[in-house]
This record gives sequence, structure tokens and C-alpha cells, in this order.
Amino acid sequence: MDATSPRLVDRWPDFTGQLRQALVAEGEDLLATQVETLRVIAECGCGDDFCQSFYTAPKPDGPFGPGHRNVLLDPPWSGMLILDVVDGQIVYVEVLDRDPLG
Repeated sequence: MDATSPRLVDRWPDFTGQLRQALVAEGEDLLATQVETLRVIAECGCGDDFCQSFYTAPKPDGPFGPGHRNVLLDPPWSGMLILDVVDGQIVYVEVLDRDPLG
């Protein structure tokens, strides 16, 4: 993990709370405990104006591979919030159709 990358809670404190609440509401308590320590390693970079997704681990060269699962959450906005989790670790946070992260 890159200790020089900003912590999610420092960069977007409001969003951090929303992510934690969405995980708890979905029964993903173990993932919720990771939220305070997540770092924003890189933004998605797709260029779509509706996307604010970001990596919390180095971007893989290909698919995430074995141990990968998606966690679809119910965000407090009308868009989408989907996590990529590998071996129990949040590695990518997909944030779509949301006002700017805060």
C-alpha cells in the first residue's frame, strides 16, 4: 500500500461516512472496518463525467482474478455504488451518478 496516497477519510470525509453506512446496512461489517484506512491510490481515469470511481489498491494489469467479488450497495443518492473486493480487501470503489465527492 502506498502510504503517500491520501486517506479516503481525509480526501472525502462525507463520502467516507456514506460508504461505511452503506456497508453496515448491507451487512458487510468486515468491509466497513476497512473504510477508515482506505487510501485513494488512483482515480478511474475513464473520463466519463458521471464517474468518480477510484482504486484503493494498485490497478491490476488484467482482471482482478481469483478471490474477486462485487458488492452492490444502496447509496444515499440516485446513482450507483459498487465495490470490487479481492480476498476480503476493498480494491476499487465505483461511484456513478453522484454529486461531487465530499
